[in-house]
Amino acid sequence: MNRSVTSFLKGAVAAAVSVALVASSAQAAEKKDFKVAWSIYVGWMPWGYAADTGIVKKWADKYGITIEVKQFNDYVESINQYTAGAFDAVTVTNMDALSIPAAGGVDTTAVIVGDYSNGNDAVILKGKDKLEDIKGQTVNLVEFSVSHYLLARALESIKLAEKDVKVVNTSDADMASAYKTADVTAVVTWKPIVSTILESPDAKLVYDSSSIPGEIIDLMVANTEVLKDNPTFGKALAGIWYDTMKALAEDKAAKEHMAKASGTDVAGFDDQLKTTKLFATPADAIAFATGSDIKAKSELVSTFLFDKALLGKDAKSAGAIGIEFPDKSVFGEKGNVKLRFDATYMQAAADGKL
Repeated sequence: MNRSVTSFLKGAVAAAVSVALVASSAQAAEKKDFKVAWSIYVGWMPWGYAADTGIVKKWADKYGITIEVKQFNDYVESINQYTAGAFDAVTVTNMDALSIPAAGGVDTTAVIVGDYSNGNDAVILKGKDKLEDIKGQTVNLVEFSVSHYLLARALESIKLAEKDVKVVNTSDADMASAYKTADVTAVVTWKPIVSTILESPDAKLVYDSSSIPGEIIDLMVANTEVLKDNPTFGKALAGIWYDTMKALAEDKAAKEHMAKASGTDVAGFDDQLKTTKLFATPADAIAFATGSDIKAKSELVSTFLFDKALLGKDAKSAGAIGIEFPDKSVFGEKGNVKLRFDATYMQAAADGKL
């Protein structure tokens, strides 16, 4: 899972929150021009394809607006730019939407629930084939990323805690080469890095995100106030996404385009898709977004972020930042809702009302 081409160093989180606290969000008012940020990851490649092939323009023209779709080589920077108000929407995981823009005070709405990691993220041990063997080991991972979250959930599954291992912050760009050194015996990372490391005969996958389905969610989010004042922007995003999902399913050239843009071939792209639960239809996405599981899983993510002090310096509990679900129920502080799962635009797509 390559959500970041260069680095996913969460030391940037604190800086992003600081920026958000002093920067205004994207200007909330009726407007015609919108900017969307995205970064390389199997579940987000459709946005680049849509921009390159005219799907974005088709839907923007339908609503009399313009949508600029910009690719970022640094995932965290794309979120920082969104948080600072330079972009109206961004591709992001649920965890990072909560810890960066939401924690920074930027009210954010998940317009498209695109997929969840279903094996893309993995714990790999060198020469050991049981998760229990991780006890006492040094674990290389990108600190405070979804890899760190996966490690926490893996340890919990065998009644261990982070104190039972030593975490070493390692850039995703360095992970595969680090694994080849004698000192590195345990790593947590994402595809395609996982696939590269597993080419080593001594590399053993002992736990992956298929054990925690629906917890690492990949989204297209938008500034809530911008969306409220410009519902056509949300409709256009939904139209773009589901048109592109259809192309991915039916057009071999579309998959070839996405594979090449992500730095792999179709076989490599298919390998990533196999361990991604992609919500190709609005009905699939709505069922997930409106189900009961997402509430429990959101609480797990909030608890991890609170334990790591990533919900803001004033957070007193895991529910310090409220998360609203499509039925309008809220986990956490109802007076401080900053992250919202909204099925409105996905439902419009399902109903043929875009």
